[in-house]
Amino acid sequence: MKIHSIQSLGTLDGPGVRFVVFLQGCHLRCKCCHNPDTWDITKGKDMTPEELASRAARYKEYFGKEGGITVSGGEPLLQAKEVFELFSLCKSNGINTCLDTSGSVMNDDVRKLLSVTDRVLLDIKYTNDVDYRENVGCSLSPVLEFLKTLDERSVPTTLRQVIIPTLNDTEENVKALKEIRNTHSCVDSVELLAFRKLCETKYQSLGIPFPLADTPEPTKEKMAELKNML
Repeated sequence: MKIHSIQSLGTLDGPGVRFVVFLQGCHLRCKCCHNPDTWDITKGKDMTPEELASRAARYKEYFGKEGGITVSGGEPLLQAKEVFELFSLCKSNGINTCLDTSGSVMNDDVRKLLSVTDRVLLDIKYTNDVDYRENVGCSLSPVLEFLKTLDERSVPTTLRQVIIPTLNDTEENVKALKEIRNTHSCVDSVELLAFRKLCETKYQSLGIPFPLADTPEPTKEKMAELKNML
């Protein structure tokens, strides 16, 4: 597996305390991406599913009832076969598994992976196809198909969306997100996350422009207003 980094005791990537594995490699080019250093899959560190499962097991006593392992990215679905092996090992050791993904990939390896996934954090970046193509680099359709598969398999799902002023900080967008939630019974929670620009230094170090450098961060009042709509 190509690994970008590991966070031993994370609290922001799924329920409870979690061992978080950030994989290297992503096929999308989201304008709000916080981790452009994860794009190139060839730059990752090689680790086996067995090595990662063994490291996760060291922290099992801290996980409690809700915690476990989360695999994030980059885009973990690009390494679905290996993540399946990792999750299988973790589940055999009684460790809860969580997948943090854009949901833009679907194949037999991904379907197999979902069979050993206890929860999915699905990043629905926008609620219309035009914005997806303009700001992500793919269509909304595969994401909704992925969510449909989660619904058919009753995989507990948290929808996540980064709120970006001038792009998706509207009542129309939140109502559309609410409708997506209401029409998929697998979705049990929705998280709205405030767009932040702490990543600008990463873009500078890589020598590439940050597309949203001139976009303001949302105010606390705006975030509260949109969350209230949900």
